[in-house]
Amino acid sequence: MNEKSLRILEFNKIKQTVDSLCACSLGQKRVEYLSPSIDEKQVEYSLNQSDEALKIILALGEAPLGGVTDITEAIKRAKISAMLSAQELLGISRLLYAVSQLKTFSERLNEIKVDAPIFSSQVNSLVSLNSLQTAINDCIDETGYILDSASSELRSIRRSIQSTEARIKEKLNHVVSERRNELTDQKYLQDAIISVRGDRFVVPVKAEYRSQVAGIVHDQSSSGNTYFIEPKEVVDLNNKLQEYHVEERREIERILRALTEEVKKFVDALAVNVEVLGEIDFMFAKGKYARLINGTRPKMNTKGIIRLVAARHPLIDQKVVVPNDIELGDEYTTIVITGPNTGGKTVTLKTVGLLTLMAQAGLLIPAHETSQLAIFDHVFADIGDEQSIEQSLSTFSSHMTNIVRIMERLTVNSLILFDELGAGTDPKEGASLAISILDYVKVRGARTIATSHYPELKAYAYENDDVINASVEFNIETLSPTYRLLVGVPGRSNAFEISKRLGLKEAILTTARAYVETERTEMTDLITKLEDRGLELDHEIQLLQKQNQEVEEMRLDYERKIAKFEAERERVLEEIKKEAFENIRQAKE
Repeated sequence: MNEKSLRILEFNKIKQTVDSLCACSLGQKRVEYLSPSIDEKQVEYSLNQSDEALKIILALGEAPLGGVTDITEAIKRAKISAMLSAQELLGISRLLYAVSQLKTFSERLNEIKVDAPIFSSQVNSLVSLNSLQTAINDCIDETGYILDSASSELRSIRRSIQSTEARIKEKLNHVVSERRNELTDQKYLQDAIISVRGDRFVVPVKAEYRSQVAGIVHDQSSSGNTYFIEPKEVVDLNNKLQEYHVEERREIERILRALTEEVKKFVDALAVNVEVLGEIDFMFAKGKYARLINGTRPKMNTKGIIRLVAARHPLIDQKVVVPNDIELGDEYTTIVITGPNTGGKTVTLKTVGLLTLMAQAGLLIPAHETSQLAIFDHVFADIGDEQSIEQSLSTFSSHMTNIVRIMERLTVNSLILFDELGAGTDPKEGASLAISILDYVKVRGARTIATSHYPELKAYAYENDDVINASVEFNIETLSPTYRLLVGVPGRSNAFEISKRLGLKEAILTTARAYVETERTEMTDLITKLEDRGLELDHEIQLLQKQNQEVEEMRLDYERKIAKFEAERERVLEEIKKEAFENIRQAKE
């Protein structure tokens, strides 16, 4: 898929949101490679995966993946018998805990009869390694500390360390107390505390009295006023303590090596678990994103047909975004959206383009569930000001360079989005160029949506059966677009109406209207009438839709009542049968 189009349509922003919804780095790795596919089977599977994840989340909540980390490097190291650290082993234990939790989660789904074939298949491929998990948990706690119970030897060594430390502290407390009692007007010690320097217990001594305390100097304060001295009374005990610490480290290393060898036995199974957990995390991140945008699964086709119902741009706040219905590729292959530059036209282009990319990437889209999208080989977008200062290109030249690239690469199964086609040059030439480009694309069978403010393109749409006009509704009262797309209605300039509402003198407006050639005025009047008629029809459609909805609700209510009546009738008949059988039985007796 065209990288420039992905950037222009802001597909990466969608990926960033999905990435943030992953429970661990395993899923994030897959989001990194998330991109639109042109393979029909892959697209269908990915959409089913997202849809199933959303269904599971709504039924039972999110999958239990908390605490899982990527243990790929640990697996590689264990395979060559390189000793794993306590934290690496703890990561393996947490991953195995997630495996057991997911299997329990899957069983609960079965109990409440939630059909989730993709998730069930993934969970079934996970390998439970309870013995390995238990072996790690018996030796390492949740912080990565090696437990005393990991071995009897380690327990014995640590007891020796504790008793030795107690004797050292006892002697040092005696030294501190003795030194403080020797002088009445001053003291040798900076503080009556015991410190540790380089794993050896020391006492802080004032610099001027360091010669008064026999022992080994281990450190000095940054100010130079304090020396940290190991009194000679505890040197032997500190030496013994160091020996115990060496023994402790050796025993911990032995325990870690033993656990590493245990992990080595299951590296293949662990690698499978990593792969599957990454896929599950990715699947549920897509499900969580669907819930976030109130997404649904569109029907996909390979005929180039787009039929979006109540489609919303996913990057616009749901509280303010305006849903729109957009159809393309069936009755007509090109939509020309005309009218003044108010922002709504570009939003429509980006909505169609981005939702197409999302669906082909296996993401649910913010639209009604009856929506339909096509699988395109390419989605090309020429949107926004791509002016290059470095190349000294004008806006027109920059756009035309992009369009040339699109013309070279387009196929019959392409979706092309042109924003302000032909703008940035002489209006007459720009309009002619825009029409020629649309003709070229149309003849080659591609699907196109183009925006323009040229009136010539409105006439072009009227003259071609497979091209349709559209516009973004503009509210003259508020002087702002409503962002509602009006298909079949060309846009009109609101310059005179806006100027009048803003207070421009009527004499100036009269003169301005006189300068507009008669043909164009007639065209504008025609467009105005068409737009007004379109709005009337739109209102009538909305009224009919409301009436249809009421009829549908009545039908459903009627069906519910019939079903309830049938159920009650069956119940009564069953009771009568039972009573009759009971009477017969009693009569026989």
